[in-house]
Amino acid sequence: MKSTRDITITAQPQYLAEQSDPGQSRYVWSYTIHIKNDGTSTVKLLNRHWHITDAQGRSHHVRGAGVVGEQPVLKPGEAFQYTSGVPLTTPSGIMTGEYEMALDSGDTFEVVIPPFSLDSPTGNSRPN
Repeated sequence: MKSTRDITITAQPQYLAEQSDPGQSRYVWSYTIHIKNDGTSTVKLLNRHWHITDAQGRSHHVRGAGVVGEQPVLKPGEAFQYTSGVPLTTPSGIMTGEYEMALDSGDTFEVVIPPFSLDSPTGNSRPN
């Protein structure tokens, strides 16, 4: 869990064995993100930026508008939750990132997405 400017982000990954194929170096996770507005101003999630790093240190970035096709607006006290997924070619990795949020005034700010570990049961037992 991480809070930035009264926006709290919680991330929960889950390894998807049924979609993974270790013999073909395919490992898949879903992750559920919970975003809560603990502040006093309404905010809108404009953009996302993910930093995804696999067990061999290879990184790639994913940028785009909103999340899962939406740009949710959160009034004070409201929350939004969504689930998405990520494939890797290694049995573990790590994700972190930022959301760009906008206030009603038009001012924007970044909210940190806390790092979370992607670990499969077929990899080593050392978490990222």
